[in-house]
Amino acid sequence: MIQRIVGHKGEIIWDSSKPDGTPRKLMDVSKMTNAGWKAKIGLEEGIKETYAWFLENSNEFKQVKLQ
Repeated sequence: MIQRIVGHKGEIIWDSSKPDGTPRKLMDVSKMTNAGWKAKIGLEEGIKETYAWFLENSNEFKQVKLQ
């Protein structure tokens, strides 16, 4: 999804010999939902908005010089 949103056309190659982070990732928002919370936007829209913000503000980030 991120690749499509940012317009990356290259191939993604996974190194399956390396761990990919936490073996099991769970997110349960039932307690927040029961308390009346509801997401205002979905995941895809959130990624799009975050990427747009990043592009608009990228000049504010510290530039790193590669040697």
